[in-house]
Amino acid sequence: SRTPRGEERTRRDLASLSRSIEPLADGIKHARDFPASRYPPVSMQSCLGKSNAASLPTQQHRVRSRRSRANARRLGHRGAMVTVQFIPHATAAEDGTPVLVTTTTPAILKKLQNGSDVRGVALEGVPGEPVTLNEEAAYLIGAAFVDWLADKKGKKPSELSIAVGRDPRLSGPALANAMFAGFGSKDVGRVVDMSIATTPACFMTTVTPGVAYDAGIMLTASHLPFNRNGAKFFTSEGGLDKADIKRICEDAAAACEAAPDGHAIPLDGVDDAVESVQFLETYAAQLRDFIKKGANHPTAYDEPLTGMKIIVDAGNGSGGFFAKSVLEPLGADVSGSQFLDPDGKFPNHSPNPEDAEAMDSAVAATVKAKADLGVIFDTDVDRSAVIDGDGNPINRNKLIALLAAIILDEHPGSTVVTDSVTSDGLAEFIEGKGGKHVRYMRGYKNVINEGVRRDKAGEPCHLMIETSGHGAMKENYCLDDGAYIAVKIIIEAVRRRLSGGKGISDLLSELREPLEEKEVRLKITCDDFKAYGGDVLEQLKEAVGSMKGYTPVDVNYEGYRVNRDEGDGKRGWFLLRQSLHDPVMVLNFESEIPGGVGAMAKDVVAWLKEKDFASLNASAVYAILDK
Repeated sequence: SRTPRGEERTRRDLASLSRSIEPLADGIKHARDFPASRYPPVSMQSCLGKSNAASLPTQQHRVRSRRSRANARRLGHRGAMVTVQFIPHATAAEDGTPVLVTTTTPAILKKLQNGSDVRGVALEGVPGEPVTLNEEAAYLIGAAFVDWLADKKGKKPSELSIAVGRDPRLSGPALANAMFAGFGSKDVGRVVDMSIATTPACFMTTVTPGVAYDAGIMLTASHLPFNRNGAKFFTSEGGLDKADIKRICEDAAAACEAAPDGHAIPLDGVDDAVESVQFLETYAAQLRDFIKKGANHPTAYDEPLTGMKIIVDAGNGSGGFFAKSVLEPLGADVSGSQFLDPDGKFPNHSPNPEDAEAMDSAVAATVKAKADLGVIFDTDVDRSAVIDGDGNPINRNKLIALLAAIILDEHPGSTVVTDSVTSDGLAEFIEGKGGKHVRYMRGYKNVINEGVRRDKAGEPCHLMIETSGHGAMKENYCLDDGAYIAVKIIIEAVRRRLSGGKGISDLLSELREPLEEKEVRLKITCDDFKAYGGDVLEQLKEAVGSMKGYTPVDVNYEGYRVNRDEGDGKRGWFLLRQSLHDPVMVLNFESEIPGGVGAMAKDVVAWLKEKDFASLNASAVYAILDK
């Protein structure tokens, strides 16, 4: 328009579009920086976090302007990466605030449940993985969570306080902004942006005196690739359970059905609507205090790690703070630590203590630095593993044994609950230390809940831990906290150093380890995979009695575990179980003799061929024999 008012509106529109172009350029830079050897080519839309840009009509995926009422009144995200497909006719509202609209479907929202978490594909860029967790999904899930929380707390939404943290994933800022908008649609009283955080820190916001938010939410997909994201929800009672997540996803789906055209999400928002709080600094101070009290150094109480060299491998996730904000202030030499800077492209290795490449990298760094100890975290720091001064990885069964030894020294006779795939040697180790071992189910939430249940029933349980590294302790709110696990091990290392004893690996001298182990996954190709997998297990139970040398384990909480007599007092085993969420059956083998895994695989293959399961792809088992 050539009128003064029109010219002023045009200037505002251009200023708004200019703000959108800056992150567009940043997105292009991210796309160029992706290592081609690790990830497939990333499209411009995927770098911008845009969900259905290629697949949805323009009118379903657009930038538009309006006076945003409840959304803009309350919510926005200072400094968020704008995740918008550039559309030339975009305009700005009267207050200059651009808004974004995306859409999703009720079916997609329901499928975002991943046990006790929400998880989905948040960025394009991986063939065959369409986006399922976009801004509209985050908006609806945020709004549904408010309803759940209000019922749980018996409060009005305006009386609630909710904090949101995230790992460094490229989709995080956009999803956080959308979730804030969902909170605003419900008129939440206090919304806190923690920015880069850890999953344990998000929980700690609900129990820390002087903070005590009603809920903490962590946007993360743990160790999964760059294109994934998700959410973990906490109250002061701990993480939400499956039934809670099911309700939230179903409520979000109902809201989606009622408003299929999506909701306007302010891109710039109102700056004073969301508080910015760096709670990670508070959490780091808590961890430092734990180490000081636990080590109780007689001459260097405030710097008990003086003279120790400890390296940290954060895998470019959220765990870099542990080196600079926890260990170094306590006197540790952290030089040689690697990948401390958050980077959602994860350019160096997968942030996953179970990943062989990641562990090899952390071991090499520990050895190169001549460190006393190495610590490796997953993306959101709810898991960890350690490396001793000789470069020996301590993860899986070894990590459980090390923590069990520490806990049983402090709490004699305690029960230790683990998942179903732990070794026979670990069970003997725990029992040899005077503890009780309960081999339960896969799924860290299942393991934790079983430990809590037993403890409440009068059976003291101070340690609940999966072989994945998800470990929780009664003394720490039964929270799976990779940083706290590292703290317990570091305290033990200091104590042993002060007493002139050997290193932490000496605690594992009595642990009997398997000579061979293998895990393979068998895909179920029919729709009703739960029922089909259950039938396979029933047929295995019937067959074991006629398999020479095999006997079923007395107690099976998950799947079917079978022992094999390997002679000379040696024993192997295999476990067939269903995946918790996927159309997959998982088969684990462990043997104490050379060729033991192959021998068991041969017998399992013979049984599979006899039964000829039409909808079970067992090629992974056959591959063991080929090798």
